[in-house]
Amino acid sequence: MSDAGSGLSVGFIGAGQMATALAKGFIAAGSLSRESIVACDVVAAAGQRFVEQTGARLGESIAEVASASSVIFLAVKPQQMSAVFHELRHAMTHDPLIVSIAAGVTLKSMSAGLREDVRMIRVMPNTPCLVGAGASAFARGPKATAADGALVQKLLSNVGLAVEVPEKLLDAVTGLSGSGPAYIYQIIEALSDGGVRMGLPRETATKLAAQTVAGAAQMVLMTGQHPGALKDAVTSPGGTTIAGLHALERGGLRGTLMNAVQAATERARELDAS
Repeated sequence: MSDAGSGLSVGFIGAGQMATALAKGFIAAGSLSRESIVACDVVAAAGQRFVEQTGARLGESIAEVASASSVIFLAVKPQQMSAVFHELRHAMTHDPLIVSIAAGVTLKSMSAGLREDVRMIRVMPNTPCLVGAGASAFARGPKATAADGALVQKLLSNVGLAVEVPEKLLDAVTGLSGSGPAYIYQIIEALSDGGVRMGLPRETATKLAAQTVAGAAQMVLMTGQHPGALKDAVTSPGGTTIAGLHALERGGLRGTLMNAVQAATERARELDAS
């Protein structure tokens, strides 16, 4: 996808880390030019960092960003969204696509804060978007078209994987991929601790642990094989791997991770309902 001749322009209301990562991804992939991106932020330092890292333009107000953008990303904290809705509702003189990446802000609340006829999409990204390895899911509002969904999927794919789900499943996405990086960091830390326990220097152990997790994940994504099949392929009868797997089973690793996803999902549902 190229910006040339497409008329696509993107604005960010909120210019923090996630907005900056998205903008950098769009530009690096050639999806958009720097000139077609504008952002605003009430925190001057955040706006300045956005400009320094992306080369895009900084607007002075929500109204300026709205008037210049065919797609508007809402990248502010959930508690700021009500004020943003109020200002944006009066600033939209055309029909932009509104994309929210604010956690817990439902399509229903977006519709109530803006207008029912607004095309809107809710996105649940995760922090690895900051390094171009995100896992994002999105849900379309009733007025958003299939073409709107395809556009958002293509834009988000510039910073990782993006999939469409019904909104009712976004809380499960939060429990899995939204909170999931924290689970994996604990796994990496624990593997590193194990390496240190067995005599490896800490720096070496952490690098090996992190690369092992990254490599195993790439194997799943690139081969398309079931994780169980890939596990079996490295598990020899009576060998070292089956001894380690037995220890993991005794410790309840799989059940514990399933419980973590369930607990985070249920908490996300509580926050959505509040």
